[in-house]
Amino acid sequence: MIEENTAGQIRRRRTFAIISHPDAGKTTLTEKLLLYGGAIQSAGSVKGKNSDRHAASDWMEIEQKRGISVTSSVLQFEYEGYCVNILDTPGHQDFSEDTYRTLMAVDSAVMVIDAAKGIEPQTRKLFKVCAMRGIPIFTFINKMDREARDPFDLLDELEKEFGIGTYPMNWPISCGVRFKGVFDRQNRQILTFDNFHGGRQKLQAIACDITDTERMDSLIGEDLRQELVEQIELLDGASYDFDLEQVRNGRLSPVFFGSALNNFGVEPFLENFLKMSLPPRPRQAGERTVDPEKDGFSAFVFKIQANMNKAHRDRIAFMRICSGKFERDKEYYHVQTGKTAKLSQPQQMMAQEREGIQEAYAGDIIGVFDPGVFSIGDTVCEPGMHVQYEGIPTFAPEHFAIVEQIDSMKRKQFAKGMNQIAQEGAIQIFFEPDAGMERVIVGVVGVLQYDVLQFRMQSEYGVEYRKSDLPHTIIRRIADQDIRPGTLKLASDTRWVVDVRGRNYLIFSGKWSVDWALENNKSLRLLEFTDREAMDE
Repeated sequence: MIEENTAGQIRRRRTFAIISHPDAGKTTLTEKLLLYGGAIQSAGSVKGKNSDRHAASDWMEIEQKRGISVTSSVLQFEYEGYCVNILDTPGHQDFSEDTYRTLMAVDSAVMVIDAAKGIEPQTRKLFKVCAMRGIPIFTFINKMDREARDPFDLLDELEKEFGIGTYPMNWPISCGVRFKGVFDRQNRQILTFDNFHGGRQKLQAIACDITDTERMDSLIGEDLRQELVEQIELLDGASYDFDLEQVRNGRLSPVFFGSALNNFGVEPFLENFLKMSLPPRPRQAGERTVDPEKDGFSAFVFKIQANMNKAHRDRIAFMRICSGKFERDKEYYHVQTGKTAKLSQPQQMMAQEREGIQEAYAGDIIGVFDPGVFSIGDTVCEPGMHVQYEGIPTFAPEHFAIVEQIDSMKRKQFAKGMNQIAQEGAIQIFFEPDAGMERVIVGVVGVLQYDVLQFRMQSEYGVEYRKSDLPHTIIRRIADQDIRPGTLKLASDTRWVVDVRGRNYLIFSGKWSVDWALENNKSLRLLEFTDREAMDE
């Protein structure tokens, strides 16, 4: 049993991801949460002129230039006795693999939805990941200060698409230019909208019974008052009842309406979220359930990032602490290598800003210097604890291209850059049999990853290259690794490639080529890229 002080520290942790479709307002909401936590002094702009501040979570140079999030950011702050760990994720589907890994490291998720657009494709995909893991979902319907869809239609869409109940914690009073604020259903109060205060002052709720016709008319007008009364009566009579247990089991989503850009509704959302969400939960490690408060230190690597600081050119492994207390200068056991070592240069993260730490607790995300020994999914724990968390699956690439270095004098930089970025999980690299490192085949989940790769290779490694797109869209691993190139009958558009561990794969331009290979090579057995057998070392 760990000491009570450690247990108390763990109970006040809240670790969550913010997920959404691009442009729903996810990064803006993150900024405003940081503003309330005192982690930043003013919110940055996600898009705008070059002179504008950039969002704290969008720390990479390409993010600041393109106005999109391309990598998950870790941000921590204190708020009213809670220690809050936010993981801001990329919204674009081309970076969904990074988001998926991040969702493995959180205890709950905040889903941001554009009030005018409702559920969009990427929102749908990310929700399914949350549902699969039983992650509680809190919904923030954003941009109510603009024209929006009917809120009942939005709730109905959420319930039908995701198969969960919804409970509006507040209710919007119109939208767009007529937006007057929200009605707090629990406290029966009105929060009036003022788009000029911009969150610089705490919103004062106006206690007003919905039956106080005269007062309500003076606040929002007779027409909107009548509309609100009808809507609240309908909600109270027909909507789901609030059940905190259902919320924490991921079967009921509390819904909040607001405007992140104008900082309206963000503070009530944060306060309610912290009260309703859970501290770190027990996690499965094989057949063992690891208790965050009762077991010793354990953590897993969910992200690796090279060159966060160009001056240092280092490589950081991000670890989610699952149980116990981390202590600097103490030796821990790295399960995959079977060795004990001190975790070097432990740091707390605020996007790319870092601060050395002496200790951290279950729920926290820490960064440690990685000399090249860690891989995504690795487990680190107390010596003798005998725990290993399940590995994080790798997504199969859907796009392939030949990448060739231009300057032969930069062969080492080319190889280093390709290997380091591949180890982060953003790209997959393959080689044609007997080919050198000057020419590699790069596989990605989304084509925007090629833009990120090119930008990072130039800015971080000083390397330029030629890229030739390939028609291939399917990859399969050859189960029998003793089969050699040239011994199989393959269609002309099929390529044999080898990964960095020497494992053999075939890449195909379509399903027809896969079927042709199997029909003409009766002993050939192909594995899906994410099959457990294909992932083993």
